[in-house]
Amino acid sequence: MKAIQKELGRKDEKGNEVEDLKKKIEQARMPKDVEEKAVQELKRLEAMPPMSAEATVSRNYLDWLIAVPWHKKTKENRDLKNADVVLNEDHYGLEKIKDRILEFLAVRALVKKPKATILTFVGPPGVGKTSLAKSIARAMNRKFVRLSLGGVRDEAEIRGHRRTYIGAFPGQIIQMMKKATSLNPVFLLDEVDKMSMDFRGDPSAALLEVLDPEQNSAFLDHYLDVEYDLSNVMFICTANVLHTIPQALRDRMEVLQLAGYTEQEKIEIAKRFLVGKAVEGTGLTEKNITFTDEAVQNVIQRYTREAGVRNLEREINSICRKVARKVVADPSTFEAITEEKVTEYLGVPRYRPSVAEERNEIGVATGLAWTEVGGEILVTECTLMPGRGRLMLTGKLGDVMQESAQAAMSFVRGRAEEFGIQKDFNRKLDVHVHIPEGAIPKDGPSAGITLATALISALAHVPTRRDVAMTGEITLRGKVLPIGGVKEKVLAAHRAGITTIIMPKDNEKDLADIPKNVLDALNMHLVSHMDEVLKIALDGPLTPLAATPDAAIDEASDAITH
Repeated sequence: MKAIQKELGRKDEKGNEVEDLKKKIEQARMPKDVEEKAVQELKRLEAMPPMSAEATVSRNYLDWLIAVPWHKKTKENRDLKNADVVLNEDHYGLEKIKDRILEFLAVRALVKKPKATILTFVGPPGVGKTSLAKSIARAMNRKFVRLSLGGVRDEAEIRGHRRTYIGAFPGQIIQMMKKATSLNPVFLLDEVDKMSMDFRGDPSAALLEVLDPEQNSAFLDHYLDVEYDLSNVMFICTANVLHTIPQALRDRMEVLQLAGYTEQEKIEIAKRFLVGKAVEGTGLTEKNITFTDEAVQNVIQRYTREAGVRNLEREINSICRKVARKVVADPSTFEAITEEKVTEYLGVPRYRPSVAEERNEIGVATGLAWTEVGGEILVTECTLMPGRGRLMLTGKLGDVMQESAQAAMSFVRGRAEEFGIQKDFNRKLDVHVHIPEGAIPKDGPSAGITLATALISALAHVPTRRDVAMTGEITLRGKVLPIGGVKEKVLAAHRAGITTIIMPKDNEKDLADIPKNVLDALNMHLVSHMDEVLKIALDGPLTPLAATPDAAIDEASDAITH
């Protein structure tokens, strides 16, 4: 047959194909055991009829083995100054994250093959987790690949299907390595907290091998069925929350928290990045439109409520589009966007910025709360009515916050006479504590000292100071325990025009995260006991009642009280 084909001038296509594959296998510079497997598979392919289904499976398998990078690496840029410049070009703020990345690069410069670390960026949407991973790849001059794990619930997505299945494919890890064409890309595993599992297996369990530096040098994909070295890859994960990530997987990650941006940071980001991008994206130039700092601040405060900057970008784009429409009608149009013009273009403000109370009042204390989109001030109101000692709590409060209110009430009752309150006030009065706004759920122990101050102010008829805000957990003995979210809370107080802040002494370490210009404008009082809180927060001294001998309490009346 070969002689006849030669005479007819036909080429032996199968022979050519085998020769091509042989050359490619040699050029791929695979590890010895992988090369042996590829050559063995090639021999099997040679013996098969070219049009058989088995030959197609075998050919696909060899194509994948050849296409995956086995030795090719990108030359890494280990220049710290260059990395610093790139990171600052792409992102404003995020100093802790940038420092950690530069430390990683410094170790790479000193050690030939350091142990891999799995960085995980955790933070609310829109704070720049994904774009930060791209910047790292650019700073290190590595290839960048991204795999979104949102909604993945099949283990085969990570590890691939065995070749015995029709239409089998390698897993996403191997597919992305083929796309990267190098052994050392920056590999972003996006939305790692959104994985789920079903009867087809648990993909987070398959990721344990990928993300373990001790094991991933011999990652086994079901389709390739040979060990693949992932130890040169820099894995970066992103997540919005940590509690949905399995404990074993979280243990392999180095978690870096990205808090939401402060108002000042958002203004800087808008000036440096968003305004220019929006102006260019809508076909305008600086001759058509400019933004003042006040205008950007107005958009941030009254039209967006978020930790990141995505909605801010949308609102700036919206203004630019409206100006673009005017420019089309009259090319000489120039708009200087001021605070007043923002309302003209974006309509009625959607949010109102929280501000401090207008005057000192009895039974009203200002607390501080942490939210995902930053901090808020939380006004706590307390009023008294004739009754039988009932404590009513309203404002959609969670279990922990309700318990805080009960602890605060017990503290006040235990030391009532010292605060100038009748010892048996609970027999004659009902106390109602309300924390507006009523539709917003609230929880956590950090309102303890605020609740206690509001109760004491109402019961002792002493007003609280309007310029004081406070946060801290209270115990039955009146001790003030530490809380979280200090940076966001302090910035919220500063925005609202508060000048004095009371917080637990144990939170002194957290003040390092707060911008210096904000700290300089505030009087920070670090306290460890409720007595210190009352001296600062109340607008007058508490006059203790004269001590009275304990009267015998009638059991029947006690039963009625309870």
